[in-house]
Amino acid sequence: MTTDIIRAAGAVVWRGHPRDPEVALVRRDRYDDWTFPKGKLKRGEHVIAAAVREVREETGLTVRLGRALPSVHYEAHDGPKRVDYWAAQVADEHPFEPDAEVSELAWLPVGAARARLTYPWDGALLDALAAEPLETVPLVLVRHGSAGSRHHWDGDDGLRPLDADGRAQAETIARVLPAYRPERLLSSPSRRCVETLEAYSAEISTDPLLSEEHWDPDRTTALVSRLTTAAAVCSHGKVLPQLISALAGAELPLRKGAFAVLHRLEGRTVSVEVYYSSS
Repeated sequence: MTTDIIRAAGAVVWRGHPRDPEVALVRRDRYDDWTFPKGKLKRGEHVIAAAVREVREETGLTVRLGRALPSVHYEAHDGPKRVDYWAAQVADEHPFEPDAEVSELAWLPVGAARARLTYPWDGALLDALAAEPLETVPLVLVRHGSAGSRHHWDGDDGLRPLDADGRAQAETIARVLPAYRPERLLSSPSRRCVETLEAYSAEISTDPLLSEEHWDPDRTTALVSRLTTAAAVCSHGKVLPQLISALAGAELPLRKGAFAVLHRLEGRTVSVEVYYSSS
């Protein structure tokens, strides 16, 4: 007999100077605790979208996600639970309004936050928060969604569109990208790549160096390296693993509809994460 793991997501939200930040804690009267904002995933919700939504609902804050922090596992009253966390910088702050779930919001320096937290595993999240730089720039590298088989497509392969599964993957990616607030969208000219990002925004630039036919290891890496603000780039399974290897030193193949998030600082990749559109 097995018990499904309850999935939840949240963030250690910070503001101020990245070397001496304040972090946000919430007070929940129901549990008589102080902790970080978090909550359960809705049915079919991607864990990244859930983290941003829960922070907004519990604190009124709009955030941009940074590095992933260690997941927390514990036994809740309704079964085993896994909570995925990210570092998150405040992007837009609104007045906090208490409700039945969260009665207080406190901004505290890390030392004071550690002393107030109720659960020991939350202290470990503060350790992880301080382990690497906070003020990184996200680069989201997306492999296009499912587009059927090229062997069953009679026309120009560059015009092959997303299929039903690919369109669903694109919609999921569109719900995830706001977590990283990309200022630039760049794509291979291939229709399946453009369509993968179009679900999020129609303001997409294309470059042949991201295509299967014209990509070049050095020139393609240089093209993407010049993106110094938050960006999302969509390309192909042939291109992305070598691009990730060049930028992050990691061999990470991506299946269709998957994406890697590289957190970068001054041209250096601080951390890299891989997600699937179904996670």
